[in-house]
Amino acid sequence: MSKRGILTVISGFSGSGKGTVVKELVKKYGYVVSVSATTRAPRTGEREGIEYFFVSREDFEAKISENGFLEHAEFVGNYYGTPAKYVDEMLDAGKDVILEIEVNGGLQVRESRPDTVMIFMVPPSADELKSRLINRGTEDMDKINKRLARAYEETEYIDKYDYIVINEDIAECTDSIHSIILNEKKKIRYNNELKSSIINDYKRFERR
Repeated sequence: MSKRGILTVISGFSGSGKGTVVKELVKKYGYVVSVSATTRAPRTGEREGIEYFFVSREDFEAKISENGFLEHAEFVGNYYGTPAKYVDEMLDAGKDVILEIEVNGGLQVRESRPDTVMIFMVPPSADELKSRLINRGTEDMDKINKRLARAYEETEYIDKYDYIVINEDIAECTDSIHSIILNEKKKIRYNNELKSSIINDYKRFERR
């Protein structure tokens, strides 16, 4: 029987490169990224169970009452959330699951799943973050300044996380996160069978 996988939350400032690094973790190391549920309508090209699980508002609210989400939030009139059932199915199959979510969602996950590995990703500096946001070319300076102000607000939550990783180089950042998760797998709570095997192996030397 496969060992249960490890659940990891990756949060960080907008523009820190979370999405790119998560894609590399999937591509290079085979991690599973959780699929969120939403009450909004599918956009062109979006597929059920790939980009999102698309559900009715009634079904979503029913699952909230049943504690069916690890985290959820309402944004612009629609619900978004991480289905607990899907995540648990992946973990039970021995898959290591990553949730790329903002800090409020991450803290909800930590509350319901205390063993979650919490990683906060940051760019090398505030100036680098500003440069990245400008170079994306998708927003005007007013929106960029709002994102920078939000980044400062999110620094308040860094100490709620277990690890902080600087994303200066995508490959190095990817490997650093992978190493963190590998080290987590060495913790005793994930190695009960090995622990029992060691105890039984040495039991013959027990003092009589």
